[in-house]
Amino acid sequence: MDFSALLKSIKAKDFSPVYLLHGEEPYFIDQLEEAIEAHALQEHERAFNQTILYGKDTDHLQVVDAARRFPMMAERQLILLREAQDMRDIKELARYAENPAPTTVLVISHKHKKLNGNLVVTKNIKKNGVVFESKGLYENKVPAWITGYLRDRKYKIEPEASNLLAEFLGTSLGKITNELDKLLLNLPKGTEVTTQIVEDQVGVSKDYNVFELQRAIGHHDQMKAARILQYFRGNPKAAPLPMVTGSLYNYFSKVFLLKELQHKRESRQEIMKALGLRFDFFLADYERTARNYDLKGMYTVFALLREYDLKSKGVDSNLAGKGESELLKELVWKMMNLNSTVERQ
Repeated sequence: MDFSALLKSIKAKDFSPVYLLHGEEPYFIDQLEEAIEAHALQEHERAFNQTILYGKDTDHLQVVDAARRFPMMAERQLILLREAQDMRDIKELARYAENPAPTTVLVISHKHKKLNGNLVVTKNIKKNGVVFESKGLYENKVPAWITGYLRDRKYKIEPEASNLLAEFLGTSLGKITNELDKLLLNLPKGTEVTTQIVEDQVGVSKDYNVFELQRAIGHHDQMKAARILQYFRGNPKAAPLPMVTGSLYNYFSKVFLLKELQHKRESRQEIMKALGLRFDFFLADYERTARNYDLKGMYTVFALLREYDLKSKGVDSNLAGKGESELLKELVWKMMNLNSTVERQ
């Protein structure tokens, strides 16, 4: 069952006796747990019928003992087992999951990693309850997720602004929603979030960010790249080198894929779908970069990114006196002057 369908069933009070909410992305787990907590019991029923346990401080016998109790003056009781990934004997809940109490809703929140699907406990929960895997979003899906999150709250956002936020905030949905909620505090319903609003309220510059740097490199805009590097030098927290190399790798991977798809003479619509692009002007950006790099140049770019990613992590014996800003400056110069780079090597 996907997130939306499961959330809908919870709000309709169509409960299962046991839920396993597990996976890498905590956001969806938290949302589902909160929804169950809000709808399983009425306010006056919670004092006697809601129990919260934590995996690190709990064993399976405590969970089973709580789950086997009968509710008091209520239709059901709710047991929330939080941080279940820290529970040493979670496998031992298999027997309970084989025959869960019909008047109990047991919610097992297992964050940051999956519970092995081959375990008997997982199979029993899947058979008699609900297993939901909370998967993280791929980077190219984050802008659309931001757009949908704001749309659900009656706001709009410029495509450039959603891409800027995605680039700055990464893929952690908890971090993203926290920043978005703060952003919306002073904005009336119906407002369109622009890059200017993002710059003013989130603190990320619309002109000096990794998104603009990768475009400057791809378009061989030396002056723009120099201005961005100067900004990063004065604001080192805005662009840590490992983050920059990761972003550039993703960008040039799409350029490489674009060149392959163009060689196969794929349609423009198919290319946009393969690259995860929603608007034509984003594709035009990649096309311009693709014209500036042949396949040999692309391979050199990937080699440089790997080299400087390792350097940023200290895997080099000749780094004495070089900070991240100097390494980034070197990397950008080499990526924009591949002929000179190849000759020197």
